[in-house]
Order: sequence, then structure tokens, then C-alpha cells
Amino acid sequence: MITFIDSCGGMMFNHRRQSQDRTALQRIVDMTASSTLWMNEYSTKLFSGFFAPQVQVDAQFLDKAGPGDFCFVENLDVSAYLPFIEKFVLFYWNRAYPSDMKFSIRLDNGKWMCTQHEDFAGSSHEKITMEVYER
Repeated sequence: MITFIDSCGGMMFNHRRQSQDRTALQRIVDMTASSTLWMNEYSTKLFSGFFAPQVQVDAQFLDKAGPGDFCFVENLDVSAYLPFIEKFVLFYWNRAYPSDMKFSIRLDNGKWMCTQHEDFAGSSHEKITMEVYER
């Protein structure tokens, strides 16, 4: 699962997406190039300017994703899919927005381990952090 969150775990604010950072989106395209990247219709327009033949769009994308596939999630709670999630890739920055949807998964409970932490300059934020958590 791949998502953008703010410093308080917000995924959406005022029913809008957290980010449209092109640098982070390019990283997602590169990271998923040899896999399938599933998403719903809401997220499709984010990737329209990229060469990303791995993108698959379906309203039931969380049900269709298989082992090794990636799911880009902006506007859904994925807690029901937790037993099937192999890793989380989170992109975040040091801003808090008045979010109306939060990332609900606890990654600090001893079941998940941060295997990668990287800071980089984005196109919309001076510093974006990418963290990868695996079981």
C-alpha cells in the first residue's frame, strides 16, 4: 500500500487529496515499474502525465490486488485488508492539515518494521519523507 499523509496521519483534508507532488509520484511510478499499481478512479488523474503502463484502475482494486502488487490509496480506509498487506510505503512532510480522513493503521505496534527511511526535495514541499514498513 502506498499513500500520502501529513504529520498527523491525515490522508485527506476538506475531502481533497493531501498531495499532487510530481517528484513523489515519479518515485511511485519508478518503484512499481515491474509490478502492477492498482488504484481507484479518484487517483487516476494523478498519474495521467506519466508513462505508467503498470497502472490498473478498478473500483474494487483492493480486492483484485495480488501478492507483489502495489495499491495507491488516497481516500479509503484499508484496515479490513491489513492481513493481506505486505508493506506500507508512506510519503509525508512536516505539515498538518485539518484532515477529515486519517491513516488508521498503527505501524509502531511491533508488528511492522521500518526498512527504509529517505528524505528528498519534492516539487511541492521542500522536504518529503518516504518510509517503507514491512512485517
